[in-house]
Amino acid sequence: MNSKGEVDLSAFRTGRLERGRPLWVEAAWLCCQALLCGTWLPGTWWRVGLLRLFGACIGRGVVIKPLTRVKFPWRLKIGSCSWIGESVWLDDLGEISIGSNCCISQGAYFCTGSHDWSDPTFGLIVRPIVLCDGSWVGAHAVVCPGVTIGKQAVAAAGSVVTKDIPAFEIHAGNPAKLTRIRVLGL
Repeated sequence: MNSKGEVDLSAFRTGRLERGRPLWVEAAWLCCQALLCGTWLPGTWWRVGLLRLFGACIGRGVVIKPLTRVKFPWRLKIGSCSWIGESVWLDDLGEISIGSNCCISQGAYFCTGSHDWSDPTFGLIVRPIVLCDGSWVGAHAVVCPGVTIGKQAVAAAGSVVTKDIPAFEIHAGNPAKLTRIRVLGL
């Protein structure tokens, strides 16, 4: 803050984030994503292969739809048989771990980074996101830093998830709140 007690972003520095790979690897990924992975071109197997090439840990049977964006593949883990829908953005400044049999619907946004609003230099805060096995994030939902979505839990379409969702619970709204318990196999 300056002498008037106001934020002064001229003091902000982006260098605090450990990027995890050399700059040339990050540049190569950005080019591959822009030209291939994040495009409308159909196909899953080659998207999975490209993400693995850049360090993502991806299980068998994963489906990754067109227009998916991943900031740092080397911070992404996806279990087997999970689905990533069209136009999903995995903004993984920190690790994103997606279990097996998870569904992330189109347009969802996963944000692992934020800023410390009490810090005059607007310092970066990075926290992981975890989706446990069988969980589902609905279309256009936002999952915030540090959130864990429990086993078989659901974040409904359009939700803003700021806190953990326990196993088998369905949360909806902004902020997302419990609406009911998920019962499978009826």
